[in-house]
Amino acid sequence: MSDTPAHTGEQEDGGVDGHGHETSHDHDHDHATDHDRADGHSHAGGHGDTSTRNLALVAAINLLGFLAELAGGLLFGSVALLSDAIHMLFDALAYVMAFAASYVAARYGTDDRYSFGLHRLEPLSAFVNGALLLPMVGFIIYEAYQRFVDPVAIATGPTLAIAIGGLVVNLLSVYVIEGGEMNLNERGAFYHLLGDAGGSIAVIVSVLAVTYTGIRIIDPITAGLIALVIVWSAGKLLRGSGRIFLHRTPFDTEAVRATIEETDGVERVADLHAWQICSEITIATAHVEVDTSTDDNALTRRVHDVLATNDVDHATVELCPPSETDHAHLTAHDHR
Repeated sequence: MSDTPAHTGEQEDGGVDGHGHETSHDHDHDHATDHDRADGHSHAGGHGDTSTRNLALVAAINLLGFLAELAGGLLFGSVALLSDAIHMLFDALAYVMAFAASYVAARYGTDDRYSFGLHRLEPLSAFVNGALLLPMVGFIIYEAYQRFVDPVAIATGPTLAIAIGGLVVNLLSVYVIEGGEMNLNERGAFYHLLGDAGGSIAVIVSVLAVTYTGIRIIDPITAGLIALVIVWSAGKLLRGSGRIFLHRTPFDTEAVRATIEETDGVERVADLHAWQICSEITIATAHVEVDTSTDDNALTRRVHDVLATNDVDHATVELCPPSETDHAHLTAHDHR
C-alpha cells in the first residue's frame, strides 16, 4: 500500500476532510493487550537474553560433538559417522548464526536507519546455512558411493563409542533448549536436535548391524539416508527464508479480509498486505472503506484485533469513505 494520503488537506482522527466527511486517517500502532506478546517480540531483555545464551551453549556443545565425530569417522573408517559429523557441524553453524543474529539484533538493532532493527539477519543466516548444506550432501553421497562400491572395514568398537557420545551431545542440547516457553528460534533448534539424535541412533544401529552381520555396505547406506535427512533440512531452511525474502503473506489474506469486512461499519477492505521481517515479526497494512457514521477509533481497534489474532505484530490501518478510496487507489497504484 502506498503512503499516498487518501484525503486532501490535513486530517486528524475524527477530523473533517475536504468533502465535509468525518474521517480517520489512522496509523495507530497500539496493539490490543492480548497482542503484546512476551515471546520475543519485544526483542529485548528477559526471555530474549535466555534464548541467546541457550543458543550459544547449544552451538558450543555441538561444535565439540562435531570435532569428536569427525575425528572418529576419519580414524576408524566410518562414512556414516563422518556424515553424522557433517550434519552436526551444520546444525552447530545454524545455532551459531541464530545466536549471532539474535545478539546483533538485540545489541545493535536500535539504529533509526533500520526501521525494524536488524531482524532480517535471522532469515539471511537461515538461507546461508541451507545453501552451505547442499555441497556437503554431495560430499557425503560421493563418499558413501565409494564405500558402497568398495566396502572397507571399520573399527566398530571405537565408532560405536563415539556414536553414543554424539547421541549424548544431542540429548544434552535438547535438555538445554527444552523447558518452558520456546520462541521460534528455540523450537527450530529443538526439532533440529531431535533429528540429530535420530541420526546418531541410525549410526549406532548401523555399527551394531555391521558388527553382528559383517555386511559392510550397511555403513554407506546409513550415510546415504542421513544425507537425505540433510537435504530435507536444507530444503526447509531455503523455503522458509525464501518465503520471507519474497514477502510471502504468512496467513490466508482472503479469510482475514472476509473477517474484517464482517465488522460493523466496514464497507470493504480495499487493500490488505502482510509480510514478515523475520519469523517472529509480521507487518500488515490495511486500507478500509468505512461507513462515515461509525466511530473511527472503535473501528480501528476492531480491525487491529482481527490482525492481532492472525499474529500481526505491527499494523497500519487507514480508514476512509468509499468515494475517497477509489481516488486513493488511482493515485497510489497507477503504475502505467
